[in-house]
Amino acid sequence: MMSNLKTQADVELYNTESQEDPVVSEKKGTPSDQKDMYRMGKTQELRRNFGFVSILAYSMTLMATWETVLTTLIIPLTNGGTGGAITMFLGTSIGMGFVVVSMAEMASMAPTEGGQYHWVSEFAPKAQQKFLSYVVGWLCVLGWQTGTVSIAFLVSGQIQGLMVLNNAASYMPERWHGTLLVIAVATSAIIFNTLLARKLPLIEELVLILHVLGFIVFFVTMWVLAPRSKASDVFSGFQDNAGWGNTGLSVLVGQLAPIFSLLGADAACHLSEELKDAAYTLPRTMIWTACSNSILGILMLVTFCFCLGDIESVIMTPTGQPHIQVLYNVTKSTVAASALASITLIMAVFGCVNNVATSSRQLFAFARDNGVPFSGFLSHVRWDLPINSIVVSFTVSVLLSLINIGSTVAFNSIASLGSCALLSSYIISVGCMFVKRWRNEPLLPCKFSLGRAGIWINGISVMYLIWALIFAFFPTFPHPTPDLMNWNILIYGVVVAFALVFFLVKGRKVYVGPVEYTKKDL
Repeated sequence: MMSNLKTQADVELYNTESQEDPVVSEKKGTPSDQKDMYRMGKTQELRRNFGFVSILAYSMTLMATWETVLTTLIIPLTNGGTGGAITMFLGTSIGMGFVVVSMAEMASMAPTEGGQYHWVSEFAPKAQQKFLSYVVGWLCVLGWQTGTVSIAFLVSGQIQGLMVLNNAASYMPERWHGTLLVIAVATSAIIFNTLLARKLPLIEELVLILHVLGFIVFFVTMWVLAPRSKASDVFSGFQDNAGWGNTGLSVLVGQLAPIFSLLGADAACHLSEELKDAAYTLPRTMIWTACSNSILGILMLVTFCFCLGDIESVIMTPTGQPHIQVLYNVTKSTVAASALASITLIMAVFGCVNNVATSSRQLFAFARDNGVPFSGFLSHVRWDLPINSIVVSFTVSVLLSLINIGSTVAFNSIASLGSCALLSSYIISVGCMFVKRWRNEPLLPCKFSLGRAGIWINGISVMYLIWALIFAFFPTFPHPTPDLMNWNILIYGVVVAFALVFFLVKGRKVYVGPVEYTKKDL
């Protein structure tokens, strides 16, 4: 592939750029970036126009934890109550913290758009490198490609909720309404990722301001206007509203919401080749994002738990959005509630924008290494953008959204499948690093190292991720009927089976894994 350095001319060009021309530019990056790209056997094709602030804004906007806490509030309220919601968020924050730190180290060692599948290719035992890397690449494709439509669906739900709030007597939500809204949101995301791509770093910084200011507005409004419950009722309010028959199990099922709100630690990794001094900046961005969003998330969750009022009426709200109903109950005004809810709506739209960027880069990188069908087409770069991968990501979102017209159950299963796929990719990549440390094999030099604590951090990360993956396949209600069943395990198995069949038929013949392109003499 043209993206891999193979010729003597490439080596000479690298030596010239990294040693004689130390100028930092958008096209070349820093000398450190050039050295990393050379070691990994890749040619710099994308423009490095992100810095620390803009990539931090990108990552925080995509995770948007405090906003997602509100828009997924119905899950922990139904499964665990306020006490369960707070407990599981804190537990998930700690568990995902170990995961983020583990991935940050790998990102510093190999800052590439490929992310997990590249790390697995380099860090897995030699006999399993090719196969495991291929599987993880497909899991990432599955996770991020379904992520866009999942976020867009959350946006459509909020829009319909606001329409019900303002026109309860005349508006009746329909499935095809949601589909059209999903397509509209995905279209806006494509516009930002193509026509406005050069301005994306600046846009991300502006959205970060909204992210912080929006939190302050919500926080102050709730504590000033809302009646508050007793602390004892909030923190000890463990409830099994779903009917599991066991409060502990119900609380554990409720962790689906915090997992979703704290997922996506690898998002910034897939823009590594568009970030200046990626090996240094990327891991610090990931940790800052995880810490900041976790703090904002728990503060907002506790605030809403104190200000909920009657939980049953909030869960049964005609808007379908508990946070919109709470805002209306607190402000006593449809205008004020709509204005506040619009903040989470706007943030979700830009989360979709960033998900398109991440999914298209991950697809581009995997195609660059011949991991998917039509690799030549998907790895094509024009205008410093993987334009074909961006368009395909948009097309996938549109096609998936059409499923909602026929079956909301099938659509919800596919839309939520991303969590399971990404968790699986984290398990394998961090697990490979754990095995490498367990065997006392040498690690790549990096600008962010876990040192002797690495094996413990990696081990805790894997154990937590396996635990989280098990519950990611749980339905949100016991004894579910087909329309309430979580069909993730079936769809997950079908996609993985397809990837394995494609690997046996063709993939193993054309896919060698990124490790084969790396320079072993560095």
